[in-house]
Amino acid sequence: MRRGQVLAVVQAGGAGGRMDVLTRERAKPALPFGGVHRLIDFPLSSLVHSQVSDVWVSLEYQVTSLDDYLAGGRPWSLDRNRGGFRRMVPQTGTGPTSEEGFAQGNADLLLKMAADLAARGPEHVLVSSADHIFNMDLVPVVEEHVARGSAATVVTAEVTRKTASENVAVVVGSDGVVQELEVKVARPSTGTVATEIFLYRTDALLETLSALRAELDEAVEGDSTGLGDFGEHLLPRLIETSSVRAVPIEGYWRDLGQPATYLQGHRDLLAGKIDVFDHPDRPVISHWPDRPAARIRHTAGLANSLVSPGCVVAGEVDGCVLGPGVVVEKGARVTDSVIFDDVVIASGAVVHTAVIDEGCMVGSKARIGAAPSRRQARDEEIVLVGTGSTVDSAIEPGARLEPGTTA
Repeated sequence: MRRGQVLAVVQAGGAGGRMDVLTRERAKPALPFGGVHRLIDFPLSSLVHSQVSDVWVSLEYQVTSLDDYLAGGRPWSLDRNRGGFRRMVPQTGTGPTSEEGFAQGNADLLLKMAADLAARGPEHVLVSSADHIFNMDLVPVVEEHVARGSAATVVTAEVTRKTASENVAVVVGSDGVVQELEVKVARPSTGTVATEIFLYRTDALLETLSALRAELDEAVEGDSTGLGDFGEHLLPRLIETSSVRAVPIEGYWRDLGQPATYLQGHRDLLAGKIDVFDHPDRPVISHWPDRPAARIRHTAGLANSLVSPGCVVAGEVDGCVLGPGVVVEKGARVTDSVIFDDVVIASGAVVHTAVIDEGCMVGSKARIGAAPSRRQARDEEIVLVGTGSTVDSAIEPGARLEPGTTA
């Protein structure tokens, strides 16, 4: 690829409401994964390793929770004088009120960026969300997209029909051309879903956004453009008028945008089902925490778990991912859980099937959660504890503790 031919847009501005108390004070892409990584590491790393050197990151919700971590793109070697990393935030005074401020969907976001995209002038725009796990070499995708002259290319994944019903299913012909979309239908005809990695030919994208904006102007009320997400108008129109192709993703992919999928993603990691860290030629790059090595005491019982730098483990830990600086005292027991940075779990505490945010204190009388009723835990069986909370009592499965709670 020629430098500047492809511009990447990483959509990292969503509020992440389905993650509840874990995203009260952080953007969803700032959520940790695997102890030392953040969700936003995965798209940024794949883009850099795929020779895409110009990357715009769209930030809207809880911007400061990502700003320090992104560090102007430096961890991914995107900080340069020309091109490279650009931080995109909502603006006012740049056009009609419906095209300013916070986006109401990922297609709407692209419309709000239309003037910037036109001014920058890339031939193609590669768009990725920032809340899923993958590690893919995108060079072949770009090369095929350019060679075929496609208006858009959709990267797809194969999932169960139940999972497909919660996503955008993609009906693909034998020639790889996308025929239609099924947006969160109860009984999808396929288990092929859009991964929210798209490649658009810039002229086709901007023309379609402009046409849709004009058509929807009188159909919606208030300041909304009516464009919403990609599956509502943008991609269906491109499928109707142009050539849109599907390309299967390589390796593991999972959307981690809700508690059950977030926990299951970590379970998959512990079970060896995730291959995203298995590519020495394209490692997942992160803004590494400056911590000393973890310490495992002689009283510890540690099984099937990941332990991050700075941890001190003296109790029992089974099937867990411990973030940097977590302390599990002798006599504590933690099972099937994800524990964020600097949590202290005191002697006598019991934690089961929970996600505990950073800086929490779990006291000796705490009894958090219980084993789920089925192999894959449901949202309502997973305890979520907000940042900075203190827990020293019994917490029922599925409970949600707001940040700073004392219970």
